[in-house]
Amino acid sequence: MAKPKIRSELRFILNGEDVALCDVAPGETLLDYLRLRRSLRGTKEGCAEGDCGACTVLVGKLSGGKLVYESVNACIRFLGSLDGCHVVTVEHLRGEAGRLHPVQQAMVDFHGSQCGFCTPGFVMSLYGLWMRSPAPSVAAIEKALQGNLCRCTGYEAIVRAARAISNYGQVARDPLAVERKRVTARLAALRDGARVEIGEGRRRLVVPASVDDFAAILDKEPNATVVAGSTDVGLWVTKHMRDISPAIFIGGLEGLRIISEEEGLITIGAGVTYTETFAMLARRIPAMGPLFDRIGGEQVRNMGTIGGNIANGSPIGDTPPPLIALGATLTLRRGKQRRTIPLEEFFIAYGKQDRRPGEFVEAVHVPVPAKGVHFAVHKVTKRRDEDITATLGAFHLTLAKNRTVASIRIAYGGMAATPKRARAVEAALLGKPWTEATVEAALPAYDLDFAPLTDMRASAEYRALAAKNLLRRFFAETTGTKAPLTVMRQEAA
Repeated sequence: MAKPKIRSELRFILNGEDVALCDVAPGETLLDYLRLRRSLRGTKEGCAEGDCGACTVLVGKLSGGKLVYESVNACIRFLGSLDGCHVVTVEHLRGEAGRLHPVQQAMVDFHGSQCGFCTPGFVMSLYGLWMRSPAPSVAAIEKALQGNLCRCTGYEAIVRAARAISNYGQVARDPLAVERKRVTARLAALRDGARVEIGEGRRRLVVPASVDDFAAILDKEPNATVVAGSTDVGLWVTKHMRDISPAIFIGGLEGLRIISEEEGLITIGAGVTYTETFAMLARRIPAMGPLFDRIGGEQVRNMGTIGGNIANGSPIGDTPPPLIALGATLTLRRGKQRRTIPLEEFFIAYGKQDRRPGEFVEAVHVPVPAKGVHFAVHKVTKRRDEDITATLGAFHLTLAKNRTVASIRIAYGGMAATPKRARAVEAALLGKPWTEATVEAALPAYDLDFAPLTDMRASAEYRALAAKNLLRRFFAETTGTKAPLTVMRQEAA
């Protein structure tokens, strides 16, 4: 592979201005840049961990040649991830003839702002939704606002404002729509195929030119911090004050953002975000759709990647348990060498994965359940939306014609130091009639599989009972119970 040319500046568009930066620290966030360097203080710092949404901005990126704008958390988004992007802040919003933007005017007229601190973040999230869907349902609005918290509890007024935005203007006449072709051309011109390197020695920020370039860089510097969506790494900097230098930013690598299906096997590149994965998985593996809807807020789903969720190795990561239950495999790469292993074998112990120095997660391969297979995944949290898992159970069941258990895979998060199979429970169920008596008889086996911990999210006793109850729930789902297993807010007609 020919060595790519190297560029020593980061290039992106901020609102309408071309930006070229040569002085960027690896851990510098977009929020700090906007507020401290550019005095764009409409973007607020509320939590500094991607939870409250006060720092929400839009980031436009080219995906398959198409310009896509997404809401993101500026507090945990690093400048190093923005090469070739268009950053839009609340200051850039404008209506026709000097008037307020339709989103802003709707918020004013429907009293959507109370103390006002969180308002710019709400406006930017609603702006992103309005551009995608000018007449959104209440359900779509609530999903778009999962990552925006209002401490004054003014959600109803905000939802009413969101439903009325199109009464104040048309998406086709919005500046981002009118200027789309020109901005697309400007972003395409920024793609010069160069590697970005800023700084020296350990204090370096690197944006690889390609996946091959990334593999070569990491092979030479195996201790570098790899940053994809930064939904975890961002907190290392903002909460733990960790030095992530040298940092390699891979979120923009097209070669890692591929999702495809061939012969019932879905391949997801390590850089594919939750948002980008949703359509495929929700259609082909329907149980994954509701799970993805509860991973963080919209901003986190727009940034976080499937590969990063796996590579991070957290025992409460949301995607590993269902992927393990589905029998997923993982492709790991070092330099030009690749190997593929069962996903469940990747997790060795707390904080330890089967990843050799210089090796990275390149893709995960997910089998689509065969016809007749029962598959479900359930997440237990303190609040329904935008919350971290207390325990999560995933179940993959095949029944024989005589209704005995032909095969079963059960995996949990939040119950051990790693995402883990419930092998003793599986053994207690295998070959037995799929009946309530069989399920109840298998429950003591949970104590052989798991010894959960007590922490701020749940007690050990709660986790142990919840895990067993999830198996009971799965049994009820597979036997046609008429009892409501999920209580959902009903949207008004």
